[in-house]
Amino acid sequence: MLDDTLHFLADGLESPDWRRLGQHLPYEWVEEAVVCTHAVSIRQRRLPAEQVVWLIIALALYRHKSIGEVLDDLGLALPDATAPFVSKSAAAQARQRLGAEPLQWLFERSAQAWCEQDRRAYAFKGLQLFAMDGTTLRTQDTADNRAHFGAQHYAGETVASYPQVRGVTLTALPTHLIRRAVFGPYATNEMSYAKELVPAIPADSLTVFDRGFLSAEILCALTAGAENRHFLIPAKSNTKWEVLEGDESDAIVRMRVSPQARAKCPQLPEFWDARAVAVVDPEARRRILLTSLRDRRRYRPADIAACYARRWSIETSYRELKQSMLGAALTLRSKTVEGIYQEIWGTLTAYNLIRLEIAKAALAVKCEPSEVSFIRAFHLIQFELHWAAVTRSYGKLPQSMRHLRERLVSLLNEERPGRKFDRAVKGRPRKYDVRVLKKNP
Repeated sequence: MLDDTLHFLADGLESPDWRRLGQHLPYEWVEEAVVCTHAVSIRQRRLPAEQVVWLIIALALYRHKSIGEVLDDLGLALPDATAPFVSKSAAAQARQRLGAEPLQWLFERSAQAWCEQDRRAYAFKGLQLFAMDGTTLRTQDTADNRAHFGAQHYAGETVASYPQVRGVTLTALPTHLIRRAVFGPYATNEMSYAKELVPAIPADSLTVFDRGFLSAEILCALTAGAENRHFLIPAKSNTKWEVLEGDESDAIVRMRVSPQARAKCPQLPEFWDARAVAVVDPEARRRILLTSLRDRRRYRPADIAACYARRWSIETSYRELKQSMLGAALTLRSKTVEGIYQEIWGTLTAYNLIRLEIAKAALAVKCEPSEVSFIRAFHLIQFELHWAAVTRSYGKLPQSMRHLRERLVSLLNEERPGRKFDRAVKGRPRKYDVRVLKKNP
């Protein structure tokens, strides 16, 4: 009976004004995204372009629900007495009219603003900490998706079962906020995507790379492009250099740029310098880290090792995106190429919304954002947005946000005790009992 009463109350309320949910994502940004990309609705529709933008973001937050359920539960369609519900075909057509450009514009605008808000609070000796790495996502197996995105090829001319999207992101390590992203066909190398992201790295920053991105073209462009931009990357086993000063544990080294690289990029110098610091990881393996941080007094080897150890946070952000938010789904929801781009930009914006709220809550109680459980925060924000969609009291949003943050910091990750028993692999349970058939004699 309680469930019926809640649904009765929800049906009797007005369609919510989504501008009241714009504490972090102002409605003006949504309108500007639609106008700047020429996606404004000329006709008066139940799903104008601005509402469709909210729909794409909401679909990422409610991956377990269909598009029709999200429309009905959150009241995204404009009210109409003659047609209380919007059909799925109308929602699909609205997504096609909108395209992917407004979602990309909104993500880039919001990501830049959110990363700059509390950068001083999470800075490392005056530098913003970023990490750059790549990942992949599977798409629906259609002819157009295979033609555009392609798929991984294995030995023996075997091709992956689903088309794949390859992407590279620039992620803030303390807050896990994604500052910039680029993605597209799987056949495009991660290095090519990384080159597109280098101009987006802000000044006064330190970007940590995986060893696969060790390239003079990328690292020289990073240090020369803006003031006080630095890199940190592990050396490969075959990397050669000449020691200019220092010893084997901390030295300034000079490396030669290959003729092939200079032929592709004539602006590259013949040599480039870096600081080589030897560190030992928790597994007692010796590793050489190359960095442009040359001030040995300000940036000690222990500081450099600690910064590189935080690089693995970007892998955590990929897990949160692909497993927690997308529900470990086999493929993305959309079936068209344009819809896939649109869905990914909306998912990145929704992820940043959750991560921003976690960062704000952690800052209020002076703890690290990584101490707040992402899954619990994700579920709590889902509930808060759903309740905000059915309540008439628009003025309660600030109070709801304060309650949300208080609840978030009460859900800090707890230290788990050590394992008492060895991990054992058990057989997969069977749906039916095993039945043995005997042949007749």
